[in-house]
Amino acid sequence: MRDFGAMLVSGGVEVVDCSGVLGPDTPILQLPADFAKPTPKVEIHKISEYDEDGPFFAWNWMVLGEHSGTHFDAPHHWITGKDYDDGFTDTLDVQRLVAPVNVIDCSQQSQEDPDFLLDAKGIKEWEAEYGEIGKGEWVVMRTDWDARVDDEARFLNADEAGPHSPGPTPDAIEYLMDKKIVGWGTQCIGTDAGQAGGMEPPYPAHNLLHKNNCFGLASLANLDKLPPKGAILIAAPLKIKNGTGSPIRALALVPKG
Repeated sequence: MRDFGAMLVSGGVEVVDCSGVLGPDTPILQLPADFAKPTPKVEIHKISEYDEDGPFFAWNWMVLGEHSGTHFDAPHHWITGKDYDDGFTDTLDVQRLVAPVNVIDCSQQSQEDPDFLLDAKGIKEWEAEYGEIGKGEWVVMRTDWDARVDDEARFLNADEAGPHSPGPTPDAIEYLMDKKIVGWGTQCIGTDAGQAGGMEPPYPAHNLLHKNNCFGLASLANLDKLPPKGAILIAAPLKIKNGTGSPIRALALVPKG
């Protein structure tokens, strides 16, 4: 532990910020009005800033959805995970939140095809090159989609057929569930592909992750700064009472050299 601390202080371990900026311009998932009630846009309101409302301090209050910006999906977020007593952000096992991360690079495919889908075959091919995905580890899909985050229309990438963004196939998530991973993450607005509503089961990442008491991470950033293997991901949600999720400051610890 002393050696690890020394490596952090010396820069032998780099801390990579895997989170986007959270504010009024943060893209928010858009749902059809006849389907579901939407999450409001992020609002930041000043309480005081060294003025008559607080002469020595600055602080704000916010309007904020649990699933805004770079965020964490707890099992209770989806109907398949609703019965887990430890499926809320205030009851989950925090030991699971800090774990090795496997970064599967699909950036080139996603640039060529915004509807690119990572399947189980693709994951197995990645494992053949980089090594097995282990029990209790994070798996994230690198698409470099975070390059679009400053333009909400490009980030959501929707047309009359719905959103178009890369994600996993059902068999990809089924394979990872057999691996007993702790969770799955993407750089898009949600953990599923934009067209995942038409899959069987629909929205397989949400459906199968939370059915198995696993976690989801969305709108991750800077995955291009992580190696395929060897980094540790810290993805800790706020301890919200009965929380179904939370914005997070996702941090990766990357050994240098």
